[in-house]
Amino acid sequence: MPEVSLVVVNWNGGDLLRKCLQHVRAQTVLPDEVIVVDNASTDHSIAQLEPWDRMTVLRMPDNLGFAAGNNHAIARGASRYVVLLNPDAFPAPDWLERLLAAAAAYPQAASFGSRQLCWGDTAKLDGIGDTYHLSGTAWREAHGVPQDQSHLVAREIFAPCAAAALYRRAALDEVGGFDESYFCYMEDVDLGFRLRLAGHTARYVPDAVVEHVGGATSGGGRSDFAVFHGHRNLVWTYVKNMPGWLFWLLLPLHVAVNLAALAAFSLRGQMGTVARAKWAALKGLPGAWRQRQRIQRKRTASIGTIWRALDKRLWPRPR
Repeated sequence: MPEVSLVVVNWNGGDLLRKCLQHVRAQTVLPDEVIVVDNASTDHSIAQLEPWDRMTVLRMPDNLGFAAGNNHAIARGASRYVVLLNPDAFPAPDWLERLLAAAAAYPQAASFGSRQLCWGDTAKLDGIGDTYHLSGTAWREAHGVPQDQSHLVAREIFAPCAAAALYRRAALDEVGGFDESYFCYMEDVDLGFRLRLAGHTARYVPDAVVEHVGGATSGGGRSDFAVFHGHRNLVWTYVKNMPGWLFWLLLPLHVAVNLAALAAFSLRGQMGTVARAKWAALKGLPGAWRQRQRIQRKRTASIGTIWRALDKRLWPRPR
């Protein structure tokens, strides 16, 4: 049985994909298999890849999105660990070695995130893991923040950013992998929440370093595409996962931040995009509620445990 499967989901990644895989081939510990899922790219990104006996390219007939693309690859393997890497993320030579060392040191944790640096400006962080606020909003912690000593300390996080993360396959199988209805954005936060409900934790591994471009093929975090999917999926993540009486206690706050988003994005000229996202979220609520019932029936983590994992800052600050 292979120990490590590394998955890269590509859609028109261009030269970034080739550069990403060159960094993978330079790892001090190589993955046993590399699965590149190509979501019907129309560029040259797959044609220019160098042959490698550890690499398999799965060509999809359509763009399945990040969530389904990863699930497709994960379902093919039987490795102990699944490592996800975006095509615009370039790992340091010992990145995988450091993640595996953390997985060995913390057997109770199901997922492990990297210290992501901004490509082209490595004095700044791209993020050190995903944070989930009690309002039902989420963000990448320390995104765009200058690095300091506090960012070099390993600690528990709510969930890793799936741009560069390691998961135990058994835990992924337990919770059913990514929710494919998300397509992309917030799918890693949703997965991290479901893993926590199942009793698992996540760790930040500061010595596992990648440089990340971010939004290279989706237009960036402020594009209409990113805003629509992020704000639709934000609602579904709360509805599916917030457990027990916390759901009802925090629901007014969640509604308030969704209304505030309409106002905030109207100032950026994207009110229509956010309104479409919230309408799509509302139309999908019956399905999200059915998922909630299945997820909550299987919950093993106490409500107190989930409460302690939520960010409770009145005004979120970088850290």
